[in-house]
Parts: sequence; C-alpha cells; structure tokens
Amino acid sequence: MDAVSLTEVTQRFGDVTALDHVSVSFGERRITGLVGRNGAGKSTLLELVSGRARARLGSVTVHGKNPYEDRAVLSQVCAVTESQPYPKSFRVSTVLTCAGLLHPQWDISTAHDLVDLFDLRRQQKVSQLSRGQRSALGVVVALASRAPVTVLDEPYVGLDAVARRQFYDRLLEEFVAHPRTVILSSHLIDEVAHLLDHVVVIAHGRVVLDAATESVRDGILELTGPSVLLDEYAARLTVLSRADLGGLTRAIVRGARADEAAARGLRVAHLPFQEAVLALSSGPSRGSGVGTADSP
Repeated sequence: MDAVSLTEVTQRFGDVTALDHVSVSFGERRITGLVGRNGAGKSTLLELVSGRARARLGSVTVHGKNPYEDRAVLSQVCAVTESQPYPKSFRVSTVLTCAGLLHPQWDISTAHDLVDLFDLRRQQKVSQLSRGQRSALGVVVALASRAPVTVLDEPYVGLDAVARRQFYDRLLEEFVAHPRTVILSSHLIDEVAHLLDHVVVIAHGRVVLDAATESVRDGILELTGPSVLLDEYAARLTVLSRADLGGLTRAIVRGARADEAAARGLRVAHLPFQEAVLALSSGPSRGSGVGTADSP
C-alpha cells in the first residue's frame, strides 16, 4: 500500500516548470531515496507532500487525503529541511516542546537521547546554533516524531562524518523498531545507499527512475566497443551518456542486458550505485541510439 501518492502533478513558477506531469508513490514502511541535481524538483515535491504548498495541477495525497491545510493529515507528517526556520526566541527545549504538541506519536525519551548524542544544549537559542547543530536538531525532531510519514530534505547539511554516521545508524534503529514511510532527499548517494529500499530519481522536473534500490545497478550498464556495434545495439535503449574516440564508443545505457550486450561483442561493466544514479540524474544524451528519459 502507498502512503503518499502524486498523480499527474505539474507545478510551475512563472516560466519555470519545477514538476512536469509527475506521478509517483511512496510505499508504507519503506525508506525511499529521492535523488536529483539542484533544481530538479525535489524540494518542490517535498513541499507538496508536507502540505507546505498546494498542487496547482494534479493531485497529492497522504493516506488518501490532500495534506494541504488539513491539520489531521499534517499531524501524521513530519518534514525537516536543511534550512528549517524557527522563531528567534526559540531554544532547543522549546523546539522539543512544540514538536511534542504537533506530533501525536512524539517520544520524548528518544528526543532527549538524541539531544545528548549530538551534544546539543537544551537551553541554547536555536539562532546561536551552528549549521551542523541546527541540522542535528532537525534530525532529533524527525526521528523522535515517529510520524507515519517522515520527510528529510538534505537533513545532514553541516554534520561531520561521525555525526552523519550516528544519524544513519539511529535512523535504521528507529525504522526497525517503529516502521514508517521515510522519504530521504540526499546528495550523498553512496553514504545513504545502504539505508534505501527504493529510489526515485528526478531530472528536469520528471521522474526518470522509480525502482527498488537493488535493481538500479542491473538496469544501468557501461558498454564499450566499436561505435557501429554499440549504436546498433543501443538503438532502442536510453543512452544516458557517451564518449566517442575514433571508431570506439563508451556509453552508459539504461535498459541493456549484460548477456545480450556481451554476445554482440561489447564490453560490459556494472556501475557503482552512485554513478548509476548520477547518470540518470543527468538525463539522456543526444545522438544515435538515444531514447527518452521515460523509455522502458
């Protein structure tokens, strides 16, 4: 069952199309990575899911209801962004108190445990926190909320490597103990890959991949061989990037089968997860053998 669904959502700001006929769902009790380059439309999508904006075309539902200005729905959603705003007078303790009022599943013992883990001072004003400390406070709120839908938009900005590892470990612990729908937007693809059950890649406002994490590496291959052979094989596939050198071509291709490509005399290499996702985020190249970003 899907906890969050977007159907044919188009969101424009002036002459900029942030989301272009996006249809995608986020499953119950699943950690989904939302990946894309800056300006791809990730933050716009998350604003719609968290009820901070209204879809101008199409529909957005959380557990079957529109989250925009619906207090009952929003009480089941916790959304934390890298630039989470707080009133200037708020202290760390104030944020925890308010979060407890907003989220029915709030667990104060988890919140205090995480505050200690990240060395936050409860009486310090949020305005005096460093960027990393503000990110840590957002992580505390997100995890302790135990909200059925938890949205994390680049939550680790400013955290050092040790703090990020602590966050990843606690996210997994909380998810196992209290399963929920987690949407994690991230640029640190390799770091978060082990957390993800599913990945959604957005490029130029459109969903170009919506798949189980384990299937990504199998579907994206690097092929090398004579240009004529490669172009012939890739004619009906999506070529995400290519480089030509004399009569040889090296291309990253979506939809290829390793055994078929090898049988045609092409050298096949499986890409690391991050490289496969980055290739998808960049979108298809131009030239022979190029499909569209939505090609099967």
